Amino acid sequence: MPAPPAGMRADARRNRDRLVTEARTAFARNGADASLEDVAKRAGVGIGTLYRHFPNRHALLSAVFADAVSDLLVRSRELLDDPRPCTALVTWLRAVITHASEYRGLARALMSASHDDASALARCSGPMREAGSALLTRAQEAGAVRPGVSIGDLLQLTNAIALAAEETPGDPELADRMLTLTVRGLKA
Repeated sequence: MPAPPAGMRADARRNRDRLVTEARTAFARNGADASLEDVAKRAGVGIGTLYRHFPNRHALLSAVFADAVSDLLVRSRELLDDPRPCTALVTWLRAVITHASEYRGLARALMSASHDDASALARCSGPMREAGSALLTRAQEAGAVRPGVSIGDLLQLTNAIALAAEETPGDPELADRMLTLTVRGLKA
């Protein structure tokens, strides 16, 4: 996860922290495409300062969502002890969908970043892939999930489900129905 560089001056660290706090608020209010100029202004810095800390939108998104990703990684480790491997995988996928649905536009950004290994947001997906792979492997070894299923495909599906749910706010059950359909297709 992106962290402030070691040895960062105290004032620079405060600027960075304010930028992340304001970005979190802006993304929650206006979605992942919120104005970066507005984020900088609300943090009390210029746009140049924002870009010195975060060279692009994906780097800022990555910093904002680091805590949620960390929570998902912890949850995946907890689920490795679940005696029902397929249920554990589905529980974790549901949490991933919930995370991707928290900010309008995040699912779309995650989907586009998955094809750009240089993106800061895509680099955050490495630990997520590892965590999901461990759960998927357990479910496959238990014979509950088809052998040809990959974690990359599952994560793209979860982002697509989150995006579909975002585009259909009048149907709060859509994501769960779509995940249920996906799980049925995964079964061995």
